[in-house]
Amino acid sequence: MSSLQYSTINAVVSSTPYRSSLFHSPSSLTFSSLSFQQSSSSSFHNAHNSSKPLHIKSNKKQKELLKINCSAKEPLKVMISGAPASGKGTQCELLVQKFGLVHISTGDLLRAEVSSGTEIGNKAKEFMNAGSLVPDEIVTAMVTSRLSREDVKEKGWLLDGFPRSFSQAQSLEKLKIRPDVYIVLDVPDEILIDRCVGRRLDPVTGKIYHVRSFPPESEEVKARLITRPDDTEEKVKSRLEIYKKNAESIASTYSSIMKKLDGNRPKEVIFEEIDSLLSQVQADKEDKATLVKLESEFALNQSSKSPDQWKGIPTRLNNIPHSREIRNYFYNDVLQSTLRAVNDGKTRVKVEINIPELNPEMDVYRIGTLMELIRVIALSFADDGKRVKVCVQGSMGQGALAGMPLQLAGTRKILEFMDWGEYGALGTFITIGAIGASEVDEKDNIFILVAPQNAVGNCIIDDLKAMTDAAGSRPVILMNPKLKDVPGSSGIMQAMGREERLKYAASFESCYFFRLLYYAGTQYPIMGALRMSYPYGYDLYKRVDEEPGKEKYVLLSKFPQKPDSDEINDAFSGRPRDKSKKPSGFW
Repeated sequence: MSSLQYSTINAVVSSTPYRSSLFHSPSSLTFSSLSFQQSSSSSFHNAHNSSKPLHIKSNKKQKELLKINCSAKEPLKVMISGAPASGKGTQCELLVQKFGLVHISTGDLLRAEVSSGTEIGNKAKEFMNAGSLVPDEIVTAMVTSRLSREDVKEKGWLLDGFPRSFSQAQSLEKLKIRPDVYIVLDVPDEILIDRCVGRRLDPVTGKIYHVRSFPPESEEVKARLITRPDDTEEKVKSRLEIYKKNAESIASTYSSIMKKLDGNRPKEVIFEEIDSLLSQVQADKEDKATLVKLESEFALNQSSKSPDQWKGIPTRLNNIPHSREIRNYFYNDVLQSTLRAVNDGKTRVKVEINIPELNPEMDVYRIGTLMELIRVIALSFADDGKRVKVCVQGSMGQGALAGMPLQLAGTRKILEFMDWGEYGALGTFITIGAIGASEVDEKDNIFILVAPQNAVGNCIIDDLKAMTDAAGSRPVILMNPKLKDVPGSSGIMQAMGREERLKYAASFESCYFFRLLYYAGTQYPIMGALRMSYPYGYDLYKRVDEEPGKEKYVLLSKFPQKPDSDEINDAFSGRPRDKSKKPSGFW
């Protein structure tokens, strides 16, 4: 029998490296159409038949079904901001009435904590008595304490005028307290000044009037009205300046969820727009909660399976382009292995998958398929509240040697223009970066590195090692890396530091491995496949033709470690492995 080896034929990257569907909605990643019956394009041998969708964009009918299946409404989390006299208080009252949210105002909290004599209240009182501003950490502690109560968890919350500074906003971000929407009531300064200066207070009833737009109902009431001390034009202008500075300082934190509304309209019109906005946010939250629940159930089901319960791999893998079912199958297979590894605390892992569309050594390689795989994994971690940085190495070398591997050409642009879903994941929970220590940000939780590889005359390992050192204990996932040493620009292998480079490259633990096996020097027919899925070993499969047009994969052997080509050939030939024989052939 001829020796089996992995194909090493050099090839030109396909002239159509990505499909146009890559830029459509993640609905293309649904498993709802997955079929395991033989078709003209693909069939599956005893594959999973209960796959759930990972990321889908629901149509109207689907949304109605999802709402019915959602056992409980996801409580809303709302922040509202507006300058003095912007009508914020009125809208807060209407919001509480309509949505039942718990209204949280720092002014009310301060008064309540002080009057109750709590530890936080007593600390705040010391600063208030001294005429000083209450420090951010005390105000934030008050707010977070209130947000932790059961009524807030059950009904949702409405933060009124908080946070007011960048440090307050960042404190909430570190605690993963983030609103669904940040509403800003925008009113021209001259209107705000007129509202304040013309405002009058009834000291008996506490009711607020305005000399022109809302005059008192009788002369008796008019006679006792007073002007509040801070409603002079000079003080109003000062307060507006302070508000603008505060609003500007936190705008960057909530820019992706900010909704600026025209506040110079009747209160009923403004609230109608807010009502519509929050109703849509509520519907989206219910949809997303259902999807996350389905994904969690699916992940739990998959992670509980032993290797013996895994039912098989797709067939017809030499049919190009791969069908959507085949792509989804492998996307999910990689995802579940990666999730298990990261959840087990693995911090340096790699994925190596070389189906034809993901094998750069074949002329059917498609960069878009790799980008879709990256998107599935990144969105899954983002759904779990993790901040993911997807990194692509930049141009290496100088002068005539400047450039990047053909496999990565245009990758960053593709990532930037891809559809990352309806929830604004890109730029918030997912960012695009390069490879290097300077790319590691304190807020990043996980790093996904797209096909890092050495090139002739250039080595990526130094930048890669600097980045992983900076990442510390945070997971770094290499997707289809190629970190073997390559010749220098002179054509000679660089010996200096080679041992350290190889040792570093080997420090990444495989969490997923899949490669097709062919006769030596060929790419057809497929003879079998080698698969590893964390935390299990390597399984060797033989492809078997059945009746015309049908095939299946039969498990030949299991290996605790990655087998060499001789071990694979022995398994296919039915020979016992000669332990004393040195490995030959190529991987």
